[in-house]
Amino acid sequence: MPGYDVIVVGLGGMGSAAAYHLAARGVRVLGLEKFGPAHDRGASHGGSRITRQSYFESPEYVPLLLRAYELFDGLARDSGRDVITLTGGVMVGRPESLTVSGSRLSAERWGLEHEMLDAGDLRRRFPTLSPEPDEVALFEAKAGFVRPEATVSAHLELADRAGADLHFDEPMTSWSAAPGGGVRVETAAGSYEAGQLVITPGPWAPQLLSDLGVPFTIERQVQYWFQPTGGVEPFVPERHPIYIWEDAAGSQIYGFPAIDGPDGGAKVAFFRRGIVTTPETIDREVHPDEITAMADRTRRNLPDLPGTFLTAKTCLYSNTPDEHFVIARHPAHEAVTVACGFSGHGFKFVPVVGEILADLATTGTTQHPIGLFDPRRLSGVTI
Repeated sequence: MPGYDVIVVGLGGMGSAAAYHLAARGVRVLGLEKFGPAHDRGASHGGSRITRQSYFESPEYVPLLLRAYELFDGLARDSGRDVITLTGGVMVGRPESLTVSGSRLSAERWGLEHEMLDAGDLRRRFPTLSPEPDEVALFEAKAGFVRPEATVSAHLELADRAGADLHFDEPMTSWSAAPGGGVRVETAAGSYEAGQLVITPGPWAPQLLSDLGVPFTIERQVQYWFQPTGGVEPFVPERHPIYIWEDAAGSQIYGFPAIDGPDGGAKVAFFRRGIVTTPETIDREVHPDEITAMADRTRRNLPDLPGTFLTAKTCLYSNTPDEHFVIARHPAHEAVTVACGFSGHGFKFVPVVGEILADLATTGTTQHPIGLFDPRRLSGVTI
């Protein structure tokens, strides 16, 4: 009989949530992580991630978002950690832009509360923002931000409390079918068997899931923090929303209120526009020309924000060709479930993905709508 029911490889955002949901169901769980808990080597770090429901990427995501909000609230309650804050948010651009039109489509299709603001409305509501005369915004009161490090730490703490066996600084070196059924996982420290394996590899997907047939691209992204001219008071969460802003060329930036006190500044970044890399070769230095480009782009929309550069951090996007996720039982291995390719917009789904992975690993199916995330759509296999 295997020593565990399920082994979870990768304990970042998705893996930590999967380990918790499995352990909470009484499943015997082993979690394996290449680095320490809540580390900064992949994608689940940087202090904040936007959360929103009027989802321009596709209306198909909305039911998962509604469930994720419920689970974030439960995680905050059960862990006592500050994992989600609603500040309101604006999706800004020309009316035909994907950021605006896609958000409006999701809001209208699912009956989500929202307001449409013209440039004057937006400027009056949020004086820190400076739209062009032909730009509009969708305002969503339930938008805000989640805390990646706190979320991962909360899931790990609750998983441990529920009986999960969590091993850090112990990367998987290989896995194979076990002779008696299930899977065998090898690490430098030992060999483990389980009935099921869940792999949540983040930017290590090309190496760990090469047999999936999905052409993942790993991109280096940069997050920037600036101290606004005149201080952070106009940018505090009570006065300033999260935002995604698309210009006439289709370039998007996103940003946050000043959420970390008077010395923390406000965070902003380009959405996509990354450099192809690998986790082993990423350039973690942020260069002066990058800082200048970010400041210049931000100044067009938020004139007072890029007053003084404070700091910057790199992170990694794991992209699929269509920028939709991969969440499924492995097409070639019934004992393996995968979650990867979150393409820079996945963290807001962390708790519901954990729930889905627990479903798939224990029953082989889930009631959540995940047809969009079948890897066979990208591997040339007919679905």
